Amino acid sequence: MYSDTLNISYFRKDAAFDTLYPPHIRELSQMHWTALDIALEASNFLAKTGGRVLDIGSGVGKFCIAAGVYHPATEFFGIEQRKELFNHAKTAQEEVGVENVHFTYGNLTELNYDNYDHFYFYNSFYENIEPGSRIDYSVRTSFELYNHYTEFIHDMLSSRPAGTRLVTFHAPDKQIPASYQLVDNSYSRVLKMWVKE
Repeated sequence: MYSDTLNISYFRKDAAFDTLYPPHIRELSQMHWTALDIALEASNFLAKTGGRVLDIGSGVGKFCIAAGVYHPATEFFGIEQRKELFNHAKTAQEEVGVENVHFTYGNLTELNYDNYDHFYFYNSFYENIEPGSRIDYSVRTSFELYNHYTEFIHDMLSSRPAGTRLVTFHAPDKQIPASYQLVDNSYSRVLKMWVKE
């Protein structure tokens, strides 16, 4: 399952993984970073040999790095608009030694989504409408941005081909087009697996 070059000591539990990051980043883990058990279940659904999976709002890269270790035959990509978090993701990736993971610094509206087959979305827009959940003040947040990003993702997902897989975590169903069929949910119904019909 694991390459000889991987440092898998970080995958025993979340607390071990989170030591990849400085203390102020670790403190955000429970609310903002995908737990290892969630990453495993989500990536089991999304991973396909030769497939390309995008994490929309990848933060410090925890989902992509874990998923990349669990599924070495799939390429995992993350897009993150905060430069600090992007840098932490790259550093953690190098420390773990996983090679099928790729991070991009930028805004989700700037990507060509035709480059990806399946998607993971851990409601990265929520901090726009809930100030108490903000990661930091390095990017602008607003209700207008929440609505803009929600509409953008809804339209993007609508344009994907049949068979596209999507995993959402703590995301409202209104962000998911009606063309996606819910095929599984778990963790008190907050982790949901979808397939476009």
